[in-house]
Amino acid sequence: MNKRVYFLMIVAFVVGMVELIIGGLLDLMAADLGVSLGQVGFLITIFSLIFAVGAPLLLILTSNIERKRLTLISLVIFLLGNIVTVFSPTYTIVFIGRIISALSGSLLIILCLTIAPSIVHPKYRGRAIGIVSMGVSASIVLGIPVGLLLGNAFGWRSPFVLISVLTVFSIAGVFLLMERIDPKPSSPIKKQLATLKGRRIFFGQAITFLFIAGHTVLYAYLTPFVKTTMEVDGTWVSVIYMIFGIAAVSGGGVGGTLSDKLGPERTIMLTIVLFTLVIFSIPYTTFALPAFIMILVIWGMLSWTLAPATQSYLINLSPESSDIQQSLNNSALHLGIAFGSLVGGLVIERASIEQNATVGGFFALLSIGAALVSMYRKQGTEAVRSKS
Repeated sequence: MNKRVYFLMIVAFVVGMVELIIGGLLDLMAADLGVSLGQVGFLITIFSLIFAVGAPLLLILTSNIERKRLTLISLVIFLLGNIVTVFSPTYTIVFIGRIISALSGSLLIILCLTIAPSIVHPKYRGRAIGIVSMGVSASIVLGIPVGLLLGNAFGWRSPFVLISVLTVFSIAGVFLLMERIDPKPSSPIKKQLATLKGRRIFFGQAITFLFIAGHTVLYAYLTPFVKTTMEVDGTWVSVIYMIFGIAAVSGGGVGGTLSDKLGPERTIMLTIVLFTLVIFSIPYTTFALPAFIMILVIWGMLSWTLAPATQSYLINLSPESSDIQQSLNNSALHLGIAFGSLVGGLVIERASIEQNATVGGFFALLSIGAALVSMYRKQGTEAVRSKS
């Protein structure tokens, strides 16, 4: 295994931290910038939306640029976006900084995922993609607790200072460690979207979108949720996020193991049914911190148990377009984060933070429906084939 793959994982981790890191800084940013919690939450929405839509488009537009050079350019722009955020005096400037970071960050993640398999022996390609993906998933679940710890200690701008410093090291690492990599043609957007015409694939991708949307409705606003419902201080909020992060990272391994042993379909159904029960039950555990932490661990594990099983399921559905399905599933995930954070912000503005878990549970129910439609059609098709 080429050790540079682990460096790409680190780059992916640094870039991925920016997406949800604001979730732990909501109240601090709202107070400093003079805006509501929902408006700060919208900074997550716009970032994730741009991340989901921008990645495939930018990859096509930059398909003729040498990969090392493109990575360096993207990292410099990503650094600029974070610097803008650090020194922003108003909400509007922060918004602009997020757009810059999202556009460059979305391209950087895709570059890491495509460069990694190209610099290793063919038999290690799957493992190389998995290592980089681990950096992405770890950044998403650990970004909030890191931001919360730094934010409470040094102010909400400090996490972005850390990311800026790490980005500078990443630029130096790419410049010194990475070799020239020739560009490869990417699949046109039309070809990628054409694969969604199959109902099984469309609803298979919808599982991820709806599941992550339901999760993010609460997770993006977990800080105000626990402060409001349990009246805990910043230290305990940090502990809660750290526990969740550890459970979520372990959930990826659990999901991969279950997928191998039970099969992707059974793992998907088991995960989303349990997740739905858990998220609906969360409001009823806030009467005691130990009870809440117990359900938090289960929620954290289930939140990332789905990903390996869903990816395996989509690959099995369409082996000939497996690369495209991975790209689309990544977009579905970030669209889910964008939509979930938007809905969560609206719930806070129009109703109460205490309702976020229930609203998230309804989206989880819809993910069960999407899974049933996708898998039921598969079984029906197989039955027809067996009769013929």
